[in-house]
Amino acid sequence: MIDELISKIKDYNPRADLPLIRRAYEFAQIAHTGQKRKSGDEFITHPLATAQVLADWKLDATSLSAALLHDTVEEGGVKPSEIKKEFGEEVARLVDGVSITGQVKLRGSTDEEFVENLRKMFLVMARDLRVVLIRLADRLHNMQTLQPLPKEKQKRIAKETLEVYAPLAERLGIGELKGQLEDLAFPYVYPKEYAWVKKYSAPFYKQINQYITKAEKILKIALKKEGVSAEIHSRPKHLYSLYEKLLRPEIDKDIKKIHDLIALRILVQDIKDCYAVLGVVHKNFKPVPSLGVSDFIAQPKPNGYRSIHTRVFGPQGKIMEIQIRTFEMHEEAENGIAAHWYMAMLKSKGKLSSKDIDKGEFFVTPDKLKWVRQLSDWQKHVTDTHEFLKALKFDALSHRIFVFSPQGDAYDLPSGATPVDFAYEVHTELGDCCQQAKVNGRLVSLNHKLKSGDLVEIIPAKTKKGPSRDWLKFCVTTAARKKIAKHFKANSLSS
Repeated sequence: MIDELISKIKDYNPRADLPLIRRAYEFAQIAHTGQKRKSGDEFITHPLATAQVLADWKLDATSLSAALLHDTVEEGGVKPSEIKKEFGEEVARLVDGVSITGQVKLRGSTDEEFVENLRKMFLVMARDLRVVLIRLADRLHNMQTLQPLPKEKQKRIAKETLEVYAPLAERLGIGELKGQLEDLAFPYVYPKEYAWVKKYSAPFYKQINQYITKAEKILKIALKKEGVSAEIHSRPKHLYSLYEKLLRPEIDKDIKKIHDLIALRILVQDIKDCYAVLGVVHKNFKPVPSLGVSDFIAQPKPNGYRSIHTRVFGPQGKIMEIQIRTFEMHEEAENGIAAHWYMAMLKSKGKLSSKDIDKGEFFVTPDKLKWVRQLSDWQKHVTDTHEFLKALKFDALSHRIFVFSPQGDAYDLPSGATPVDFAYEVHTELGDCCQQAKVNGRLVSLNHKLKSGDLVEIIPAKTKKGPSRDWLKFCVTTAARKKIAKHFKANSLSS
């Protein structure tokens, strides 16, 4: 298995420190001698599987070595000083960070110990994101091997996965991992709902598969005729994501209203080819006027997601979604922040040493981790356990929406955000003097819940008036709530 891992690493990073990785494996193998997992497998299979996931994400040798060693302290009785002596300070720091994040155990939403461990996890994450990537890879393999554990422990771990780890993967842009974690946790947390969705959707997936295959053949011929080189893949919707969509009021459990049960993805080399493909698609399948085209290349989502989505009338008049993106955009959409390590490594060939590449600090642009820094900042100001948990659940780890200003700037907000939350996200002064709001050109109340894609315009008061206390009843972002509370605290002190 270690040879398989080394071979995979060579494919994407021939300059990686392979002797370091092999030494880490041998050290871990000795530390875990005689230890078995609940499944009966040798314990070493777990750190190896964790490293395999990181190799799929094309991470650096330091991360992979830390992944192989991540259980040697807690499970293998190795002293942290030994890790530092044998593998250096950086690997030791990552192993220590993974141990800290491993203390996050969900024992109830009001459990102070759980909240405090979450605080530690985010502080570690702000220092070095690779710690959380190792922990996410570790969690994926644990979820894949959950079956032998007692039922109560299965449910607790699966619930943690749904409430903490899957949302975390989503915030880091690792879309495929988020879907995998949710689907693995779904049957343990909501067994009846899982059984219902699986049974309800099965005949529809079978039916859709037929016309998706037909559409794929039509598009392959059309693209070849136009001289456009492209790869076409189909992607079934993750089951938990389908379940959540079915619960939306506008869907009302009617699967026929969902058009992306199976989406077609067309991958090309260059951005210009994306638009050429869009032309070919619309030449063969008429776009659905009410659903239209979403161009996230011209206007990326705040988390960096880029792609063109078009909904068309496919074979037999069935509405289907087609996603068009470059191979690089696809890598980033699937593997998020993890992909940035690899992309930057490719671009830096010849300019940096393998040691520099392994450090990884320069691979992620600061704007992509703005929310991580915000979390770290909250720790200084939000001391109340309940308030911090609320901030996490309803802001940092909630589902995200993106809305636009009249200038076309995109803003990333939690689901349930209002025009007031948006105003404070733009600027404190705009929030303080917010009087009215327009969404998609229509006047709405200030507690109106925004949806992804909304165009939001704030109409300020002509004279400076300050925020209203009532806004605290419906604002969901920590930033808005902090700024409103700060305003009244300052006024009470001055009076």
